[in-house]
Amino acid sequence: MVKKVMGTFKTNGIVILESNMGDYDKMLTMLTPGLGKIACAAKGARRTKSALLSGSQFLCFGEYMLYQGASTYHVNSCETIEMFYNLRTDLDKLKYASHITKIVYDVTNENENSYKILQLFLNTLYTLSETDKNMDFVLAIFKMRLMCILGFTPHISDCKECHTKEDLLYFSFKDSGFKCGICAKFDKGVMQISGATKDAIQYIALAPAKKLFSFNISETCIKELELVSKIYLNQKLEKDYKLEELF
Repeated sequence: MVKKVMGTFKTNGIVILESNMGDYDKMLTMLTPGLGKIACAAKGARRTKSALLSGSQFLCFGEYMLYQGASTYHVNSCETIEMFYNLRTDLDKLKYASHITKIVYDVTNENENSYKILQLFLNTLYTLSETDKNMDFVLAIFKMRLMCILGFTPHISDCKECHTKEDLLYFSFKDSGFKCGICAKFDKGVMQISGATKDAIQYIALAPAKKLFSFNISETCIKELELVSKIYLNQKLEKDYKLEELF
């Protein structure tokens, strides 16, 4: 929610990119629920005694008071809500968080409602930070749910071709959804999956946001879900996203 107060705007947001500007300033890219992805100048944020020091850090989520200038927003003040400390002290978790952030950066724009993407982003970061869930599993859930939010929900209720509800153990990348064993024989763009992976995809597409990560599957199914979500996202976004080392 964005509130305009005395010529300024108050909004929640998370820093998804930061860069130095001048001797003591920063330029931030923030994701907000109502304004979408915005550029914000944080004057003096690199000074050791700056009130913006913590609020201008990568992956800081807070309530920001912004002033809209001619070409950018300016951060007047910030009250931090969540710093995701565990992501900053664990390089593996930070690697996954950075990968997710890059995808979020690419799929968001200015002046658009980004509430659902921001909610998914925060829930994913929280799960990475505060739980010991398999990080590939968390990433796979994030990718599949993001595709649903962006309008690429796969056909999961029945076979995309013949509409039977039986034997839906194939995922068609060509037709974006489940297919039965018979119809899958005529589709070269399918991947066979287990019943548990099928159930997981259905759950990810339909589950309430707050319960999205509240299930578990076997290691074998995680690998299947990871592959399906990776190929599906790369295909729909037309980009080959890879989990890269930070250093």
